[in-house]
Amino acid sequence: MADFRHETGRLILRDWREEDWPRFWELTNTPAIMRWLGGVADEATRKAAMDRLATYRRKFGHTFWVLERKDDGGHLAAEMLGFCGLKRANVEGSPVFDMVEVGWRLREDSWGRGYAKEAAIASLDLGFAKFGAETIIALTVEGNAASRGLMRKLGMTRRDDLDYRDDNWPAELNPTIVHAITAQEWAQRGDG
Repeated sequence: MADFRHETGRLILRDWREEDWPRFWELTNTPAIMRWLGGVADEATRKAAMDRLATYRRKFGHTFWVLERKDDGGHLAAEMLGFCGLKRANVEGSPVFDMVEVGWRLREDSWGRGYAKEAAIASLDLGFAKFGAETIIALTVEGNAASRGLMRKLGMTRRDDLDYRDDNWPAELNPTIVHAITAQEWAQRGDG
């Protein structure tokens, strides 16, 4: 399988390299970023996440890819921002199990700059055009207003019929809230 790399106007989405992981955890394993993701991850949780992402790539050809900002030739050097991409929903027994999921996790100093939206648009484009998804979902919790807002900006629709309780998470992180968009809806959207 060839290495994956996709560029947008300001960003690069690419496969993971072993040396990426320490920097990724340094940038994103913080109380603010992990607030809606179960809290700061311990070593076992980090290892399990790394293994899952590698498995998604191997089995499906996609994963949550490394997200880098391009060097702008002057003001900003190329830098890891976090991740964004596609995986398969993995909570067995949930109504969304094995559906294609778009997701993102970005470092705090990149919030509010449109990077997550730009990367998510690229991921959705790839999900429908390259990987043949019929529907793509996004998952969050009620308290995560920023992610819910981005899902709406992407044209995704709230699907409370797909919401589910995940016993791996504490009560305050339940239920899991689902948004979705179909390939047809994505093709017909405005650029909003």
